[in-house]
Amino acid sequence: MARSRSSSSIRWRYVNPAYYLKRPKRLALLFMAFVFVSFFVWDRQTLVREHEEELLKLKEEMERLQNELGELTQEGGVSVKKINTTTKRTDLTKTDSFVPDPIETQRREKVKDAMVHAWTSYEKYAWGHDELQPQSKNGVDSFGGLGATLIDSLDTLYIMGLDDEFQRAKEWVANTLDFNKNYDASVFETTIRVVGGLLSAYDLSGDNVFLEKAKDIADRLLPAWNTPSGIPYNIINLAHGNAHNPGWTGGDSILADSGTEQLEFIALSQRTGDPKYQQKVENVILELNKTFPADGLLPIYINPHRGTTSHSTITFGAMGDSFYEYLLKVWIQGNKTAEVKHYREMWETSMKGLLSLVRRTAPSSFTYISEKIGNSLIDKMDELACFAPGMIALGSSGYGPADSTKFLNLAEELAWTCYNFYQSTPTKLAGENYFFHSGQDMSVGTSWNILRPETVESLFYLWRLTGNKTYQDWGWNIFQAFEKNSRVEAGYVGLKDVNTGVKDNMMQSFFLAETLKYLYLLFSPPSVISLDEWVFNTEAHPLKIVPRLGLGLGLGLGSKQHKQPPTTTTRLRARREGRFGGT
Repeated sequence: MARSRSSSSIRWRYVNPAYYLKRPKRLALLFMAFVFVSFFVWDRQTLVREHEEELLKLKEEMERLQNELGELTQEGGVSVKKINTTTKRTDLTKTDSFVPDPIETQRREKVKDAMVHAWTSYEKYAWGHDELQPQSKNGVDSFGGLGATLIDSLDTLYIMGLDDEFQRAKEWVANTLDFNKNYDASVFETTIRVVGGLLSAYDLSGDNVFLEKAKDIADRLLPAWNTPSGIPYNIINLAHGNAHNPGWTGGDSILADSGTEQLEFIALSQRTGDPKYQQKVENVILELNKTFPADGLLPIYINPHRGTTSHSTITFGAMGDSFYEYLLKVWIQGNKTAEVKHYREMWETSMKGLLSLVRRTAPSSFTYISEKIGNSLIDKMDELACFAPGMIALGSSGYGPADSTKFLNLAEELAWTCYNFYQSTPTKLAGENYFFHSGQDMSVGTSWNILRPETVESLFYLWRLTGNKTYQDWGWNIFQAFEKNSRVEAGYVGLKDVNTGVKDNMMQSFFLAETLKYLYLLFSPPSVISLDEWVFNTEAHPLKIVPRLGLGLGLGLGSKQHKQPPTTTTRLRARREGRFGGT
């Protein structure tokens, strides 16, 4: 008679290895079950650990912010808490999910090679001077011997990863740069090139030598704002502090020269904790806002005693341009909060005025921005005004859907015109300005080209904001024209005439600061100097956007405001007068 097994012995057979060795299928199933359970447990533990780490980081960040808020005090309505804006190299080179395009990579390296050629030529023949004359291979001091090209190039060298060159330039700044010069300097040019260049180098590298030098030169410029209205004089002696306006303005201050220091001086107050810089420049906007016209268009001359405008040209070109640019960009720099809302409102008012200046040619219907004197329109547009497409595109996202589309379309139409400023000449380089006559599309007026960046700047913004690679192709065509016509043995030169290609003998500092930088960024991943994190001054120096933390900024706006998150964008520019920059 067979012996029956108890239920207990039947259960225990499943833990006997011999049972599974005789049954390989069941052994496989058991192994699979073990692996599954093991992975499940490991995954849960990993998620828990990561969650705990994130909570710890959030807690530490909350404690840091609470400490900062506890330290913040308010003097004269401006925060005097010094803000650290240092950026690691990885912030400039991360690509996130961006897939590199081999064509973009190749083009970017070509632009970098151009920068190396321009910089090494400057280093060899004009070291420490303001600008290089490539044909005669010598340096000239166009800005009083402040090392304009060197300082203008600092951030470009850093962004392109030219670290050895950057270090040599930094040592010159630390050991040789001296602002105590008996020289009558342009407040505007010194601010955008020198103050802006030093602050950008500080934001990128974190090296305090740049911040200290920026403070030194800004302190020498500050007496220019000591006028009855607060509208600054445009010329100041760096050693003695004597300020005045150029004689050819009739004693008036220039709109762009007086309204294009806000980004730099606000940034300097944020980084040093000293409110005096910010207060001086923001008072200018308050003064102009008192009598701001309904169309938002200001003539280029302003009386520094009364704060009133004079009968003169209205233009988005020379001497007007960057005033409008900074209205938009201070709003961006201020995190688009209610505290800087009036900057945006003034800018939108000016954009209504800009629309009244827009005209189109026949037969090709090129869109351009005319100029105005009194009630008369002048069918002329400076290449300097080609910053406007980028500015308009940058500001378009702040509108509602319908207006946003309208202004972005306008920006693209204007960019097409500016690109054709280049394409319409035998050298494929643009002249300084263009005229439009009935039945004719465009004709070059002043026919020199001094390596200006404005069109390339706008192509950079439009590519960043639309993703349309056509703008990259246009920029590449312009770069190739510079390579063909402007590259010489010892750097790059402008052209005396874009029709004949006859060369001049000057490598403008803004060619390294702006033209080559915007071309490099045009072919770089969008995360390299992200428009959500940086705002460019009018000399293409990127300044880190930092929180205003809802503290009043000396604008008389009263109550504290909540910080609003920034949206994608940043734009730039306008520019210096045609007189400056070796014209």
